[in-house]
Amino acid sequence: MSTTRSRAALAGGTANAARLFVAALAFTSAYVGLSAYGNARSAAAPVRTVTLSAREMPIARPLDVATSARASAVTVTAGGASGCATSYVARSLLAEAAPGQGVVYRWRLSRWSPATETWRTFLAEHGGFAASEREVEWRPRIAGNPGWYRVEVLAEGAGAVRSERFQVSC
Repeated sequence: MSTTRSRAALAGGTANAARLFVAALAFTSAYVGLSAYGNARSAAAPVRTVTLSAREMPIARPLDVATSARASAVTVTAGGASGCATSYVARSLLAEAAPGQGVVYRWRLSRWSPATETWRTFLAEHGGFAASEREVEWRPRIAGNPGWYRVEVLAEGAGAVRSERFQVSC
């Protein structure tokens, strides 16, 4: 009877070993297959040679220093509907000096300083466009700093165009 048990234990152990071997073989095959798939996907793309060259180009027409961008008057309106406005809208019409040059400009919100009796920059922002003319708009915010203010737009090559001064009371 002990030989029957030995044979049964041996047969059961052999069957388990065979199952483990088949499972290990299946796992190894799957790993190798996925590994080959990943390598096939990451194959190097065909090489293309690009040649870059730099050369100097003469300016077709010299810049005319006498001409400059033009700005119309700056108008400022309160952005808030009621109560104390903290947002303002400044608008101006800018035109380029010569066709194809575009306009680079900057806004400046200046605050009157009673101590130095000068206008001091409070906020600033830059912009630009490539068109013959455009109405530009800026929305500065002033909160908790009462005083007299004005908005300026400065187009590259032109003088500053200023709004009328306005008072912020809160």
